[in-house]
Amino acid sequence: AVMVVPVTEQGDLLLVREYAAGTERYELGLPKGLIDAGETPEQAADRELKEEIGFGAQNLVPLKRVILAPSYFSSKMTLFIAEDLYPEKLEGDEPEPLDIVRWPLAQAEELLTHLDFCEARSITALLLTLRSLNNN
Repeated sequence: AVMVVPVTEQGDLLLVREYAAGTERYELGLPKGLIDAGETPEQAADRELKEEIGFGAQNLVPLKRVILAPSYFSSKMTLFIAEDLYPEKLEGDEPEPLDIVRWPLAQAEELLTHLDFCEARSITALLLTLRSLNNN
């Protein structure tokens, strides 16, 4: 699977608010999805961006490959930063339209305390993005 941290030229993060069956509530997170057969992680990341937020990325920066609960199953996810976004929409497989939320990158620390932003993979991707951007 892949997860992407889209960063606009204006310095905003593009987040997705969608219903999460596991928590039975709406959660705020990052675009993500499975890698289709024959796709590279980069291709899947770009496709998921187009399906979930209506943007593609000219530049995908790999952050890290993470594993969720490796003692129990091998769910691997590659995390990316997406830069140089351009509008392009693909039809996704979500059961309802996703709500896109712009969040200023300068206020990312506040996002970490937001009650609806609690998925560990999203938090990890955001923290790695902040570290990467601060090192550039």
